[in-house]
Amino acid sequence: MLSEEYATPALVVDLEALERNLGAMAAATARRGVALRPHTKTHKCIEIARRQIALGAVGLSVATVGEAEVFADAGVDDLFIAYPVWADRARRGRLAALAERVRLLVGVDSVAGAQAMGRTVAGADAVVEALVEVDSGHHRSGCAPSDAAAVAGAAEGAGLAVRGAFTFPGHAYAPRAAPGAAADEGRSLTEAAAALGAAGFDPSVRSGGSTPTALVPGAGATELRPGVYAFNDAQQVALGTCRTSDVALAAVATVVSAPAPGRLVLDSGSKILGADRPDWLAGHGLLPDLPGAVVTGLSEHHAVVQLASGGRSPPAIGQRVTVVPNHVCNAVNLADELFVVRGGRVVDCWGVAARGRLT
Repeated sequence: MLSEEYATPALVVDLEALERNLGAMAAATARRGVALRPHTKTHKCIEIARRQIALGAVGLSVATVGEAEVFADAGVDDLFIAYPVWADRARRGRLAALAERVRLLVGVDSVAGAQAMGRTVAGADAVVEALVEVDSGHHRSGCAPSDAAAVAGAAEGAGLAVRGAFTFPGHAYAPRAAPGAAADEGRSLTEAAAALGAAGFDPSVRSGGSTPTALVPGAGATELRPGVYAFNDAQQVALGTCRTSDVALAAVATVVSAPAPGRLVLDSGSKILGADRPDWLAGHGLLPDLPGAVVTGLSEHHAVVQLASGGRSPPAIGQRVTVVPNHVCNAVNLADELFVVRGGRVVDCWGVAARGRLT
């Protein structure tokens, strides 16, 4: 990754690791008999989306209408906007246009949200499908599983075609939390499906999954929506979801200062690494080639690194260093391009096509 074919700081993709990660998740979900609908908010790249579809993904998950438009323009014809979309006046025409081009699924978790989406349906000649979001323990969005039928009834009354339920087990993002979160996910989807079935709906789609829970054995979901697995990051390494060798994206930075013994300054601050730091991580990024070193602080354009005492000789000013972001989704959204390497040599450069498409 440390080629000098690009300036630093840069986000660099190890193509071999990426392809291993994509293939492993596709194979694992196929063995479990569940569909894979990867979340593209992690990579935002058309080139990666096409690889995921080629490996058998039934479609893609996106975070916003803008992201859906980017991937529809790239030819993806099955898209799920995986959050409770509020169909305000500015979005209605865009949603209606998307529904004319692709199979469009949207999330709803309230009667009000379903009714607002119904005003989009009124302006579309195509079907807009809906999944009811239920809260499986993350306590962000989502109704109670027992309330899924009431939301589904409102969605159907507004003209949406209800296909089932979905959830996000985001509380898996803590040490040793994945098994419990996966169990919560399964129970919530099963309860929601029962409520929907009792009300006359066919809950054929039960969508769940996050990267920490995707490979945890469990029942309840018919499809999974992991995103980070494509690249992995420092959080996934710390959680034990992957090994350092499974990390497919890292920031390459240059040592620009060594102001004191054991302390380095890199040219990779929060505008390349992102600012996320959960309290269970030691620093602001992982330094795989400097064991024991910690990124102790970030400013916009600089990272301060404290080296481990008694470790290997520190890199000199001007040398390059690899830093794995804590949360790869945020890092990618800060970059216009990703440099792609195979065997240490740059073989491509991919634009981050859905970067900044936040509405």
